[in-house]
Amino acid sequence: MMMCKGELENNGMAGNASSFKASDTVIQLAQTHKPKPDPNGLVFGTVFTDHMLTIEWILEEGWQKPHIQPFGNLSIHPGCSALHYSVQLFEGMKAYRGPDNKVRLFRPKINMKRMLKSAHRACLPSFDGAELLECIRKLVEVDQDWVPHSDSASLYIRPTFLGTEPTLGVKKPSKALLFVILSPVGSYFSTGAKPVSLWADSKYIRAWRGGTGDCKMGGNYGASIYAQYEAVDYGCQQVLWLYGDDQQITEVGTMNLFLYWINEKEEEELATPPLDGIILPGVTRQSILELARKWGEFKVSERYLTMADLRQALGENRVREMFGSGTACVVSPVGRILYQGENLHIPCEGSFPPLASRLLKELTDIQYGRTPSDWSYIV
Repeated sequence: MMMCKGELENNGMAGNASSFKASDTVIQLAQTHKPKPDPNGLVFGTVFTDHMLTIEWILEEGWQKPHIQPFGNLSIHPGCSALHYSVQLFEGMKAYRGPDNKVRLFRPKINMKRMLKSAHRACLPSFDGAELLECIRKLVEVDQDWVPHSDSASLYIRPTFLGTEPTLGVKKPSKALLFVILSPVGSYFSTGAKPVSLWADSKYIRAWRGGTGDCKMGGNYGASIYAQYEAVDYGCQQVLWLYGDDQQITEVGTMNLFLYWINEKEEEELATPPLDGIILPGVTRQSILELARKWGEFKVSERYLTMADLRQALGENRVREMFGSGTACVVSPVGRILYQGENLHIPCEGSFPPLASRLLKELTDIQYGRTPSDWSYIV
């Protein structure tokens, strides 16, 4: 269902009078077009479309007109704050082509609200989320031929926001650049839709209370790469991030985490860590919680989980499934955790266990328009 601007305003996205306006967008079309890739052989984030969106902000002048222009390199000053102090943030969303050939976005207003929250934390200027969403819609419309004709591929949308003031001073930037690029993508993991293996160690910490773990900032991800490669050295694909003396389970790589189990009170429960400042409020995470609560078939909780809880539950055969969730992967089952030299095997029937499989189907049916939903935004 197409969401109008009024609906977006009711969701707290709009109302910034000093924002740029989508109606002012200047469109410059590319004179040449790149060949479209085979959707079956896409590697995540390596191919980009013909156009991009750029919007500049200057303190003395405010927001400039949005520009949709041919895809190309950016020109930024070597002293800008994004390069030196990580005054930078980004978002991740997707456009999907349905069997009716319509192109849809999935719950984009949540991405806009999260981006505004990240911008506030990074001391970058505010904007009207409804106007940015309309600019993104225009960009996807221009490059709509790049949305794969496939139910296993999509067009990844990467809004990015940088501080670009040419000074080495540590302060709020007086210049900024908001841009959006598009990339057709297939499966996020090179192994495809198979259970992932995790390395759990408290040696590295992804986020902490009072930090920026609940914002989508590049520094959160860049700082995780070293631990990711150590996980690979141990024969695992991803890091299971732990926090605190009690080794709370927080996130999986760049994904939110879910545990489906029989809890300490012998209740069937789907649990995920609460949004306490160190967990990224994922769009897929929120959607899974809302779907499961709508089903009403088992308890759905946002609660703390520790490695001790998990080990005890595994020893008592109370764990049914564990999986990560995110825009890039949607749902990704966990098959094994390496913890303190011990391999903890998570129950995983086949390549995709029942609940993860059900959630994946329901979510992708909505994303690709096979199931009508007010979570869909038609481009």
